[in-house]
Amino acid sequence: MNASPVSPESATGPPPGCPAHAGTVPLSGPRFHTDPAGLYREMRLEHGPVVPVELPGEVPAWLVIGYREMHQVTSDPVLFPRDSGLWNLWPDIPADWPLRPMIGQRQPSIYYTVGAEHQRHVAMVGSALEGVDPFELRRTAEQLADALIDAFCSNGEAELVNDYAKLLPVLVLARIFGFPDAEGPGLARALNALADGGADALEAHQYFGARMQELVAAKRARPGADVASRMLAHPEPFTDEEYALDLMALTAAGHLPTVDWIGNSLRLMLTDDRFAASLSGGRHSVAEAMNEVLWEDTPTQILAGRWAARDTQLGGRHIRSGDLLLLGLAGANSDPQVHQGPSATGFTGGNSAHFSFSHGEFRCPFAAQEIAEVIARTGIEVLLDRLPDTDLAVPARTLARRPSPFLRGMSSLPVRFTPTPAVGGHR
Repeated sequence: MNASPVSPESATGPPPGCPAHAGTVPLSGPRFHTDPAGLYREMRLEHGPVVPVELPGEVPAWLVIGYREMHQVTSDPVLFPRDSGLWNLWPDIPADWPLRPMIGQRQPSIYYTVGAEHQRHVAMVGSALEGVDPFELRRTAEQLADALIDAFCSNGEAELVNDYAKLLPVLVLARIFGFPDAEGPGLARALNALADGGADALEAHQYFGARMQELVAAKRARPGADVASRMLAHPEPFTDEEYALDLMALTAAGHLPTVDWIGNSLRLMLTDDRFAASLSGGRHSVAEAMNEVLWEDTPTQILAGRWAARDTQLGGRHIRSGDLLLLGLAGANSDPQVHQGPSATGFTGGNSAHFSFSHGEFRCPFAAQEIAEVIARTGIEVLLDRLPDTDLAVPARTLARRPSPFLRGMSSLPVRFTPTPAVGGHR
């Protein structure tokens, strides 16, 4: 879907004192991907809870990494709305900026509406997601996980990111949203290109939007027992554009972080001795590993974004009207005022006071959180059931992260295991 630039008449150029002029921290480079915990500690020491940063392309913003400040921003949608039309830098953003789709522009979707209109979208989307049967969802995830594992289980080795984690969530979502199974791989390629923000990001965004428009048209013609059909059947009226945009939001938010939740959890279980039991027959620590990842290695490390509706103060910084605030979820989770990390507390247990699903009015809907957890946990458990002696095929120190400034996931996760026969979708 082609997104046209937004240049509201009220927008102005970069205001004096914009963070770009004040010793910004670039959200790129190898250390940002290899040692984010150390980098967040240094940011906190040098800049405090609100950090002047620079996105690729020399685009300035504020990164909120304080737990209290994060709570303040996400709890006040009036002062800090998710209204990208307020951005004071739109006139200076190139039309081909690769991160444009990730920042977003004013659109009639659940992501970018505010107030009563946002709640209208939330009600429609939430109702459609709540119609997903969790038992059927798990059966679907198991079936598709088995099919993916069948493709490599007899080889004795695999690359679990590209061969498994990057495919399973979108294949499951495509099924429950109403897509034919054949659409899943193409959607996965497009979504991962969007997340990495490379040269093909804009083309991927167009492909992604076109598939959603086709899905809306198909479900208008032939409704089914799926999320898209339930959205179309909602009593409140929406346009086809709104349905397509909301489906884009749901698919991207459901797939991309779940990919990295699976990959990061598997990395933790394969490299940390505390989780070794799960790889030798048991699986009691899968949920603990997944929860620890949400605290220590959260898939969505930075979320864009919020925009200041007026001049204000936050964390000792003067925030000007129209400034972009990035939600540093990983930084806030690691704020030493609220969390000391696994080395101090052991497993994080049932503590879910992290920001990995955001907070406030724009928090990930509970039904969507449950869907993501079922997909991720099922994917991990089926893999460990099928290939219980899985081990890393390379030294842990050589594992690399994906280049996205927003999502923190593995670029690859090569493993080896005892070859086993395919099960043909039946276990």
